[in-house]
Amino acid sequence: MTFFENVDWSDIGQACLDTLIMLGGSLVLTILLGLPLGVLLYLTGKGRLIENRLANGALGIAVNILRSVPFIILLIVMIPLTVLLVGTSLGVAGAIPPLVVGAAPFYARLVEGSLKEIDRTTIEAVQAMGATTRQIVTRALIPEAMPGLISGATVTAVALVSFTAMAGVVGAGGLGDLAIRFGYQRFQTDVMVVTVVLLVVLVQIIQYAGDALARHFTRR
Repeated sequence: MTFFENVDWSDIGQACLDTLIMLGGSLVLTILLGLPLGVLLYLTGKGRLIENRLANGALGIAVNILRSVPFIILLIVMIPLTVLLVGTSLGVAGAIPPLVVGAAPFYARLVEGSLKEIDRTTIEAVQAMGATTRQIVTRALIPEAMPGLISGATVTAVALVSFTAMAGVVGAGGLGDLAIRFGYQRFQTDVMVVTVVLLVVLVQIIQYAGDALARHFTRR
């Protein structure tokens, strides 16, 4: 009798692939949605380029509401919308919409925080050269905040790894699903240990890569 007798390595491999697909797809969409949302939160803030208290307040409330909903609840609440968007609430495809909705507001706040750290003299210098708001964002704000934006994306990616594990509760697939169905429900400790170790390794790889990329842009 061996410790790994319950581990089906082909299932582990497929679960790893499913987790990576969920993570990659949701991270890309999270950045595509969260970055402009964070920029908009910053620009409409008090004393900013396009100050608008009403728009900023409405965006802030929406972001805070989505951030305050526990992800496991969000998974269940979004089932009708998920089915409408991708045709199913199960599997990898069914997990991506709630993953994005759960992570995009989180990343947007990180983006806003990174932009607030930029020295205002940098923005004023670009304004003095006659740059438009769009040019200020693309040529000054984003490049200057790049290390912070990358660090924020890294934190978000790590959060998404835990979200994908929770998504296993509703049959989303991946390592979380394997851990719940076999490790927890069937008391197969070896399966649980393998899935946990793989998730820890994945988080470490993401953190290392994100830190290295942030350092690269900081040196520039």
